[in-house]
Amino acid sequence: MLSLLALAPLLIIGVLLVVFRWPAKTAMPVGYVAVVVIAALVWQVEWSAIAASTVQGIIVALTLLYIVFGALLLLETLTKSGAMSTIRAGFTGISPDRRVQAIIIGWLFGSFIEGAAGFGAPAAVVAPLLLALGFPAMAAVMVGLIIQSTPVSFGAVGTPMIIGLGNGLSGTDGNLAPEVAARANELGLDKAEYIAHTAIHVAALHAVVGTLVPVFVVVLLTGFFGERRRFADGLAIWPFALYAAFAMTVPYMLVAWLLGPEFPSLLGGLIGLGIVMFTSSKGFLLPKKVWDFPPRERWSPRWMGTVDPSEEAAHITRSMSIVRAWTPYVIVAALLVLTRAIPEVRTKLESEWVLLVEDIFGTGISQAVQYLFLPGTIFILTCLITYGLHKMRGPEIKETWKVAGKQIGGAAAALLFAVPLVRVFINSGTDFSGSDLASMPLTLAEGAAELAGTNWPILTPWIGALGAFIAGSNTVSNLTFSLFQFSTAEQIGVNPEKIVATQAVGGAAGNMITVHNVVAAAATVGLLGREGDVIRKTIIPMTYYTLTAGALLYVWIFGLGLNIGTVLLVLVLATLAYIAVRMSRSGPGKPNPELVDAGTAAHGDGGTTTRPDRG
Repeated sequence: MLSLLALAPLLIIGVLLVVFRWPAKTAMPVGYVAVVVIAALVWQVEWSAIAASTVQGIIVALTLLYIVFGALLLLETLTKSGAMSTIRAGFTGISPDRRVQAIIIGWLFGSFIEGAAGFGAPAAVVAPLLLALGFPAMAAVMVGLIIQSTPVSFGAVGTPMIIGLGNGLSGTDGNLAPEVAARANELGLDKAEYIAHTAIHVAALHAVVGTLVPVFVVVLLTGFFGERRRFADGLAIWPFALYAAFAMTVPYMLVAWLLGPEFPSLLGGLIGLGIVMFTSSKGFLLPKKVWDFPPRERWSPRWMGTVDPSEEAAHITRSMSIVRAWTPYVIVAALLVLTRAIPEVRTKLESEWVLLVEDIFGTGISQAVQYLFLPGTIFILTCLITYGLHKMRGPEIKETWKVAGKQIGGAAAALLFAVPLVRVFINSGTDFSGSDLASMPLTLAEGAAELAGTNWPILTPWIGALGAFIAGSNTVSNLTFSLFQFSTAEQIGVNPEKIVATQAVGGAAGNMITVHNVVAAAATVGLLGREGDVIRKTIIPMTYYTLTAGALLYVWIFGLGLNIGTVLLVLVLATLAYIAVRMSRSGPGKPNPELVDAGTAAHGDGGTTTRPDRG
């Protein structure tokens, strides 16, 4: 009963967003009220702690809005300067095929940005870049979120491993918890070595499960946004998709094994990007038949946001070299790497230049804002450099700030309720309540473990995904659940490193549907209010990821045989094979029901207006 009550606010949000398609700005306040009522009446959380958690959440929400604003400002700056026109032409020169562009920009460039920055930055960079290249806003967000899976566990230079698992498996003194320390001693490892050892397990699972992520990207892209709604059009370039997958996951795995948890995503994405960009320029594995979206005037209103950089770019006459156009993104990447990979710089930015709000309402709840470390600061600094680099005029610069400021308003309403909801949910344990109940996330996990018993490995990644969905962060999911996962593994007598590793893999997969990321990414392309539509699409690859990870974990622990893990793994593989065969045999497909009639064009409010027939 307690587990069901803890789950209730999340179910309410999910139903409102996905089933009833409410906008997040309306659904999140309802969820916030629900979690406050349950926390106060059932968990007996003190009202001062609820208020402090709310304030803490508002502070975190403002930092997220700052990141989104920076991403919007960068997009608008590159659009006004004419750089986006050059970038678009450059990608068209490699391949005009939208499937190829989605894989190169989303999977490879996005993995590199995740490795450097993390915390939702890839979607905030990838989605507006794809939008500027001519993708529908909904498609751009979907691609940006799906790739926030495999690279996430090693995002922000390994933060989910070093901070998430490192602190999650530690006691109050900062050392490994006694049971974890005993296990590490048994393996002859110190704390850092034990985390690195576990991280290799994480990388191995991701390298297997994540291989199909680029395939999911293109299959869902063509199936949801194609003229004929054919998933087979995405599957048609499976050789290129798998090649791009291995170009990232092979160096990713090698780096995790040889260098540790800091650089797998960063170097894996960078190496893969270099390899695939070079070979693509030579035409290697590129499709002979180019796939594109239908004409813009036939797009569904639900695909489109309020940001349309292509319309502005059409009026830009300034010419620019491809190197100069890409320089702002190079600056972003370089600054992210410098501020994350150099220990002295990172320490100063994280610990010295910090705005600290301590002991809110005397509860002990505090929140630090590392304002110079946030990706938003790097985006804004890059914009300031770009003004001079691209020789932008005063009125153009003023307009970039004006447009970005207007666009950020919609995201605020959702995030200012979503993040406080999360903080109340997490801060519901015995430290802040008059009851002896574990916090709501742990109560949920304990209830699931009690039901699962020795079948717990199947559910392990789902707990990680739940933590990420709640908190909007793989790092926080690992902080919350890793010690619980370790203890559960010991209770059922299985390898704890494998269980904890799969927790981290599930936490990465959960980033595809977490409301924080969806709202932030949607805001960068003007798609606010359609968060439920986005989640309905990204929940498909998230489900594949968690199901497959759970099945692989079970087989990894208990071996192949007549058991639930083997059966589930066979079912997943058989289902994927069946779908692939059906796709390959499918005919021309039905017209996409979301497309407007040929003679009409959609308005943002869903209305249509007649346009001349374009033949």
